[in-house]
Order: sequence, then structure tokens, then C-alpha cells
Amino acid sequence: MIDIDYLNFLENILTENRKEKFLKVLQNRTNHFTIAVEDIFQMHNTSAVMRSCEVFGIQELNVIEQRYGKSIDKEIAMGAQKWVDINAFDSITDCVDTLKAKGYQIIATTPHENDCFLDDFDISKPSALFFGTERDGLSEEILKRADGFLKIPMVGFTESLNISVSAAIIIQNLTNRLRNSNIDWHLSEDEILEKRLAWAKNSIKDIKRIEERYYSTI
Repeated sequence: MIDIDYLNFLENILTENRKEKFLKVLQNRTNHFTIAVEDIFQMHNTSAVMRSCEVFGIQELNVIEQRYGKSIDKEIAMGAQKWVDINAFDSITDCVDTLKAKGYQIIATTPHENDCFLDDFDISKPSALFFGTERDGLSEEILKRADGFLKIPMVGFTESLNISVSAAIIIQNLTNRLRNSNIDWHLSEDEILEKRLAWAKNSIKDIKRIEERYYSTI
């Protein structure tokens, strides 16, 4: 449960413009879709994917760090890590099982004989969209456990795109269609309260000292 009094205390420290911006952005945030990236060797690509999630309203990014275990490149992310929830997993199995338990269908973004073109993808079902490594694509384990396959239509000689470019194209397309649909894709009231609290804490310098002062007076 969110401590509403504590949330109000923190938000009173913020400017009105910042509080209004939080509410405006949260109205366009969604957990209907979530993004997962698997063992991305060049971490700046993961950072760029996170930035696309933030820009287009995806609240959660799932990162499988089975082999490389690198940290987010904050310069590439340009602050997006403050506003997007990062869920780190040590294994593919743990990530897929967790997302399936949350009710997501697993969608592998890779050319496949049973794939679906981007504009034909059914946006009504909550979906976890998986992106693979630059060289090898998604692992066999994810491909075997996928509920569907999605690809971007291409008409040139080149048959693939950089992962950060692919993710940006897919995320923009699907979130735009989602916002223009009748699907209930918004965050719940509780989720909005949780994000308001988290974002307020991320916006205040020396938050630990302020938090200690608040709880020492109640």
C-alpha cells in the first residue's frame, strides 16, 4: 500500500509543473505491452531500447543478463532509467516464466515461417515483445516458448535492422495503435500512485535524508 501522506509530503517539495508533468505522462503509460531484451552484447543498444520505451509510454523493460551482465549506459539512456522500471533476470527461463505468470503472451521479434507483419499484429492481448542479440537474434529457448512471431516488413536488400532501431519502430507502431483503440491499456490507480511516489523520490536530491526526517516526526 502507498503511504499517501508521504506521497503528498514529497510532492509538496516538487514544483507544480513537475507534478502536472508526472500526471500527464502517466496518462499515457502502459503495462499492456512490455519489452524484453536478451543478452545484448552492446549495452548502448539496451539503453537505446529503454529510451524508446520511455518516449513511447512502455513502463517496464525486462533485461536478461545470462551472459554479459552489463549495466545501463546512462549517457545513451539520457535519464530514461529514472522513469522506466527495469526488471533484471539471470536466466531466460526465469524471465519467460515471470512474464507468462503475469498474463503476457510471449512474442519473438524475428523472421519465422509463422510470423506476423507488424501492421497485422493483434494488439488486444497483453504481450511481452522479445528482442535478441545483434548477431544471433533470439535464443532457441525463447523461440520454442514463444506464442507468436512478429516482424517488420522490409523492401530493400538488407534483411535486418539494428535492435534499437527495430525496437523503436515496433514500440511506436504498437503504442500508437493502442492509444487509438478501445482497449483498456492504462495503468491502474494503484500503479499510478506507485509511479508518482517513485518518480517523486527520483526527482528529489538527498531523498534519504528527507525520508529519514519525515519518518522521525510521525
